[in-house]
Amino acid sequence: MSATLERPKITVPAIMAMKRRGEKIAMLTAYDFLFGKILDEAGVEIILVGDSSAMVFSGYDTTLPITLDEIIYHTRAVCRGVKRALLVADMPFLSYQISPEEAVRNAGRLLKEAGAEAVKIEGGAATAGTIHRMVEAGIPVMGHLGLTPQSVNALGGYALQAANEEAAKKLLDDARRLQDAGVFALVLEKIPATLAHEVTTALNVPTIGIGAGPDCDGQVLVTHDMLGLFEKFKLKFARRYAELGQTIREAAGQYVRDVKTNQFPNLEESF
Repeated sequence: MSATLERPKITVPAIMAMKRRGEKIAMLTAYDFLFGKILDEAGVEIILVGDSSAMVFSGYDTTLPITLDEIIYHTRAVCRGVKRALLVADMPFLSYQISPEEAVRNAGRLLKEAGAEAVKIEGGAATAGTIHRMVEAGIPVMGHLGLTPQSVNALGGYALQAANEEAAKKLLDDARRLQDAGVFALVLEKIPATLAHEVTTALNVPTIGIGAGPDCDGQVLVTHDMLGLFEKFKLKFARRYAELGQTIREAAGQYVRDVKTNQFPNLEESF
């Protein structure tokens, strides 16, 4: 029996219980069946079908172009490979901002049609009412504060967020508002580590950091960054655990050379 099958299914209550036990939470992104299966078997507790797929999968410059139908497609694929981890799907730009009713409907599609077990949305106090409606409808919601990539045009780029006292106070207030609205966890992206520590201490729900220091209850990275597959730029907070982009490039190059020199296939690889 595999190690994956020996461990219990990760649920929303299980994630919240991990904070109470002081157990760190590991979260990574996936956009297809194989990555979902591999990460699940590796022991990742939360797998996020992120709108980051717009950049690392589809080649856009921001996360804005990806559609709800595309997120549904990716989530369906990942769902087939995930047996243990909690599967969370990002709600893309304009899928939840227009009205709470539309947000509930779109989030419901991610659960009903795609197999997601929770959704993630960006934004502070302005999203609290929408989150409350979604939670009332039985949809678990993960919040996201700090650097919110869907607001890149309003923010003017991807700079460190909440870097002054006023902005830090607002972020802490937003975090409390989202907790009151019913989020089960909160992503904190690219904020000072001291602020992330303060937020983590203040909340009863887990915080998941990305560029927010070591004191969050868990950490998330884009898998393509973590594996060195996405090479367009390197982020300070995205530790590379492999350089698979270069490994794949070298393997493909060797394949080309073997084909050109008639070294592949050999007799053992032929019928």
